[in-house]
Amino acid sequence: MKSISVAILLMSAITLTNCSSSNMMGDSSKPVMVGGAQMFSTKNIVENAMNSSEHTTLVAAVKAAGLVETLQGAGPFTVFAPTNAAFDLLPAGSVDLLVKPYNKMTLTKILTSHVVAGRMSGADLAKMIKDGNGSAFLTTLSGHKLMLSRQGDAILIKDENGGTAQVTTANVFQSNGVIHVIDHVLIPS
Repeated sequence: MKSISVAILLMSAITLTNCSSSNMMGDSSKPVMVGGAQMFSTKNIVENAMNSSEHTTLVAAVKAAGLVETLQGAGPFTVFAPTNAAFDLLPAGSVDLLVKPYNKMTLTKILTSHVVAGRMSGADLAKMIKDGNGSAFLTTLSGHKLMLSRQGDAILIKDENGGTAQVTTANVFQSNGVIHVIDHVLIPS
């Protein structure tokens, strides 16, 4: 029952923002800085995320959910990675509650709702949106749907509850996929 209450609390915290977005087309050969650290295309998703000072909460949550091995696997994966600031937008105490062992299922469901099978660049996402006449849908590893749309050059991602995140840094290429940094946590239904 606690995990359901937490999920309901989390859903109410998601709001639409209008931050500027990085170039969605990107170039996998150019180094990308995230959280004050250079991301290396030769490292896997977990190795790079661990070096980002903006993703310490995400890394702790991935560890608590037991997803490290999965995200170090061959993939490829497309990860929409919320920053520490995105987690800070959740109600006070939510993250501390979610990383408790008895909430592992709920935490895993939330985190895998940020991961899609395959390597999709910002250009791939933009093309999907264009081909879909302004929107596109992705199915996450948890089986939940994300709706993609554009607002100017920015790519927006809407979860099943209507919460919206914006891609703030696209095309952080990894050896086993790609990370797109987002500004809100996506909550599955």
